[in-house]
Amino acid sequence: MTAPLDVALLVGALVLLVAVGAVRLSTRLGVPSLLVYLALGIAIGEAGLGIRFDDAELTRDLGFCALIVIIAEGGLTARWSTLRPVLGMSATLATVGVGISILAVGAAAHLLLDLPWRLALLYGAVLSSTDAAAVFATLRRLRLPPRLVATLEAESGMNDAPVVLLVVLLSRDPTGAPHWWVEALLLGYELAAGAVVGYLVGLLGRTALRRGALPAAGLYPIAVIGLTVLAYAAAGVLHASGFLAVYAAGVVLGNARLPHRQAILGFADGLAWLAQIGLFVLLGLLVTPGRLAGAVLPAVVTGLALILVARPLSVAISAIGFRLRLREQAFLSWAGLRGAVPVVLATIPLSLRSPGADRLFDVVFVLVVIFTVVQAGTLPAVARRLRVTAPAEATEMHVETAPLERMRADLLQLEIPPGSRLAGVHVDELRLPVGASVTLVLRDGRGFVPGRDTRLRAGDSLLIVATAQARDATEHRLRAVSRRGRLARWFGESGADRDG
Repeated sequence: MTAPLDVALLVGALVLLVAVGAVRLSTRLGVPSLLVYLALGIAIGEAGLGIRFDDAELTRDLGFCALIVIIAEGGLTARWSTLRPVLGMSATLATVGVGISILAVGAAAHLLLDLPWRLALLYGAVLSSTDAAAVFATLRRLRLPPRLVATLEAESGMNDAPVVLLVVLLSRDPTGAPHWWVEALLLGYELAAGAVVGYLVGLLGRTALRRGALPAAGLYPIAVIGLTVLAYAAAGVLHASGFLAVYAAGVVLGNARLPHRQAILGFADGLAWLAQIGLFVLLGLLVTPGRLAGAVLPAVVTGLALILVARPLSVAISAIGFRLRLREQAFLSWAGLRGAVPVVLATIPLSLRSPGADRLFDVVFVLVVIFTVVQAGTLPAVARRLRVTAPAEATEMHVETAPLERMRADLLQLEIPPGSRLAGVHVDELRLPVGASVTLVLRDGRGFVPGRDTRLRAGDSLLIVATAQARDATEHRLRAVSRRGRLARWFGESGADRDG
């Protein structure tokens, strides 16, 4: 007789393997992988294999666990030198921008869908958070200026914190609720305390991992993930924002040059993929397909209000004082991707049995499916149309190589696109800083070690080794040469991202 555990493991393993294989297929077809995972969940649910699952509270709890891992991976891979210049803009988008988006979507839902104000604002709150998993997965396939990527990734890492608090407040029975100014002060405390808790946990964890040698290399990745979970739990005990604590701890640990850093990042990346797969399949399992047809019209109306009014308005107001070009603001507006996070947030009122929660969940689910296809599928074309692409941008390659770790060096990859001013420049004319060197050139399918007089061509791929100290200066120099050619220094180009 087959044990229930064996059947569960069989189904789970098959779903996991199909989901892993679907990543390659979705990349080829240009379809976001999260949609494949949602489809898998629906396929094994009551409308497919007949597995019935309707536990919204369990889905919420498991969804929060998955978000902890996903946000932690985003923090661990965020470079502080890139994050620091955009921190103000990202924090403004994650707070002021969220408030503007909630009000705009809430007004649209109230006027166009005839929803009560509190429920309409709940729609706005659930949909106001960009999704870390969708943003990380989509943007890292595109070559964009570091400032834009860092802004969007930091925003998606930080905006979950205030949104979760607001969704919980709007989902509760308003009877006996404190005054709005008390809730505003509580929100401010939770965000500030969450950031402090995450920073302290990251700082203590960095010191401990540097000074205390663990007996096995495989323990370091486990310890780092454990520290990010500790940050979430410690913040929760103090009634602070756990998600912001996770992101802050991840940023501190990810920039700490810990032992076996590449193994840590590789482990976090794999764990984040597992969390995404499990989360999306679970959400697909929770949905009732028979109810989705009636949610299409309100989903389209709400989605259009979100991407055509609420998001551009929140970006425009948040960008005041940060000297962003209009085309960069337009890209930030279109790249505010929604994914699993709004669907997870929709399980909060569902688990609390708030009025209209079932309808809200269905609308959010349909909206995420439709607009993820539209936005993620058109993002490369939009980036090219707005001329915000950076095809000559050097990107870090995560390679499991102990020698690079011992030398505290990074391996960068640079592709020279047609029309780049890097083409025609000799290797010695790059004038890379001390500690950086072009180690290999791949040309027409053949790799060779370049000399000082090797002339670079369009289509070349370069591998560059740079020490930790020379990393930022190397990227700045490559950007300068890609814009001005060998005469970059004569034009006063520092290589830093240009403003306004």
